[in-house]
Amino acid sequence: MSMLKRALLAAPLPFALASGAFAQTAIPALEVTAPAPSLTNYGAVEDNTTARLRLWSSPGNNTVVPAQEFQEIAGGTGVREIFENTPGVFAQPKWGQDSRISIRGSGLARNNHIRGIRFYQDGIPLNQADGSGDLAEIDPLAYQRAEVYRGGNAFWLGANTLGGAVNFVTNTGSSARGFSARAEGGSYGFARGQLAYGGVFGPVDAYVSYTNAYDDGFRRHSSGQQRRLNANVLYRWNDQVETRVVFGYNNIWQEIPGAVSRQAALRAPKRPLANNEALNYQRNVESYRFGTITSIRPAEGVRFEVGASLVDRHLNHPIFQVLDNHTVDWVLFARGAVETSILGLRNVTTFGVNYTEGTINDRRFVNVYGSRGAQTYAAENSARTADGFFENTLYVLPNLGLVAGLQAGSAYRSSRNLLTPASSGSGNWDWVNPRFGVLYQITPQAQAYANVTWSTEAPTITDLTGILPLGGGFSGLKAQRAATVELGSRGSYGAVNWEVAAYHSWLRDEIQLLAGPTSGSSYAQNAGRTIHRGIELGLGATLGRGVLSENDTLSGRVTYTYSDFQFDGDRTYRNNQLPGVPRHVLRGELRYRHASGFWIAPNVDVVPEGFYADNANTLRSNPYALFGLRAGADLLDGRVGVFLDARNLGDRRYISSASVTTLASPTSALFEAGYGRTIYAGVQVRY
Repeated sequence: MSMLKRALLAAPLPFALASGAFAQTAIPALEVTAPAPSLTNYGAVEDNTTARLRLWSSPGNNTVVPAQEFQEIAGGTGVREIFENTPGVFAQPKWGQDSRISIRGSGLARNNHIRGIRFYQDGIPLNQADGSGDLAEIDPLAYQRAEVYRGGNAFWLGANTLGGAVNFVTNTGSSARGFSARAEGGSYGFARGQLAYGGVFGPVDAYVSYTNAYDDGFRRHSSGQQRRLNANVLYRWNDQVETRVVFGYNNIWQEIPGAVSRQAALRAPKRPLANNEALNYQRNVESYRFGTITSIRPAEGVRFEVGASLVDRHLNHPIFQVLDNHTVDWVLFARGAVETSILGLRNVTTFGVNYTEGTINDRRFVNVYGSRGAQTYAAENSARTADGFFENTLYVLPNLGLVAGLQAGSAYRSSRNLLTPASSGSGNWDWVNPRFGVLYQITPQAQAYANVTWSTEAPTITDLTGILPLGGGFSGLKAQRAATVELGSRGSYGAVNWEVAAYHSWLRDEIQLLAGPTSGSSYAQNAGRTIHRGIELGLGATLGRGVLSENDTLSGRVTYTYSDFQFDGDRTYRNNQLPGVPRHVLRGELRYRHASGFWIAPNVDVVPEGFYADNANTLRSNPYALFGLRAGADLLDGRVGVFLDARNLGDRRYISSASVTTLASPTSALFEAGYGRTIYAGVQVRY
């Protein structure tokens, strides 16, 4: 039996944190009845195909995005390029590397940064202790894959959010041996370079990557520079124990052009908001990240993992005021998986605990053209989150697994206002979330699955203190709770492969922006009952071989996301659509690959109807279709790669992202203009 097939049965073992992307070629046969792999062929050297098969033993829609899919894109600096072919993930650029990202309607009311998705790098959390986060510390060039666990399918990670989790798996000395150099350039002053090296030296496996990128930006006052260092070293003590140590450094400088009115975004897309330019709005981050994970396999079918991390982050953020924040977050976690036999039936149990604690030293000053003026605010914020989980899969038939799990946790948030003590406050939130599922192997190449999962999302510090500028204090928000039913299938038949899932979430107390105490104001509040439902569809096929010459191929793929998010009988908004995400998103690509290594791929992105920007459903973005063309070549046996990306060839004016509000008017500054016609090119050398 091949190691590839064995890896599928280790799928409940969570430690390599893999998932399944939509491949352009037919997937290998799937089995669910083989023993777990050995330690030396698992985790550190797990390839993307093995990772996909392993995650497909979970009864939900998980996706692996191999690095090749986004690293062959010149000018691809953000999550938009990583997840463009991942149905269910809405990721659109705002400015620089900042993007609006939502999975199954997570964090719709979060106009800045992230809520509702847990991000990890090599299994170590990237979010702050309160669950908030941003995308500034993500370097797509340093990864071997990205893994998407939608919704409750991140259950075993301890991610109890509506959107689930994303894990970025860094290259290792085993996966990226040798030296690599990359250079890119393109429209609007874009330039990026990377140097990387990986190697294996006896029991030591090491990798290091340094990236430096600069961009003048499509819009005025949107220049930015990002410098990133990622390194990891693994030591194999013996065949049963290995320890990996990771280090990351990020230095980000970014101007902020700001959201503008709908008319301004479409008529003068390069123009920034006047106030942003006048006050020199920026977002500048310097961060250090340390982490370690030790994996232990004392016996066949048994695996444990323990780890810790520390992140030190400084934010200098001139906006309406100059925000000066110093954040320290640390994490402890332990996970385990045991495979046994119960009455002759294969049984796999996973379990674990996570503990996160963080502090934020929050200072604010009058913005004097981007520099500090008089101090206006000072607070000491803290957050703690602890959770434990277990999940059990019993294979009642060789091709039928029944899944049951339970997750419990507690969160604490506090804010001590040093200038206005009466505005201080704290809160606790507790939860218990069950999960049930079934996984059926229809054929060796096709699966069907179903699950019902409960989730609980405690508010972040920003949610709890958002009313302070409006004269309020620490908010009394409830935790956001949801119950989600998911049905789906994945597999291949002949030259066609597919991923399809449908889900329906019933939410209570969703954290949304609702009307504030003053006219035109809004802040985070619980919205009562809401509904999130949708369809995630990916189709791929090999359309022909030997089309123009011997051994060439023509392939195609289509991804479609349907998102129907709405209030459920709200007193004010009735059954209105929740703002921020379009109902329909369609992407298609046709790719021709010559046997010599040359390839070309025209593509199209379609949003057939705009999305609402307000709860009242009075103002929406515009529909659009964007045409692009990518091409590249693998030369000298793959040691040299060249690539080209031409986007928005029709120079279409459109809105890529928007902030949301309660009630919008035609002059509301809510919209971010999308990039016009752009061209990027690059070259990468490996030896």
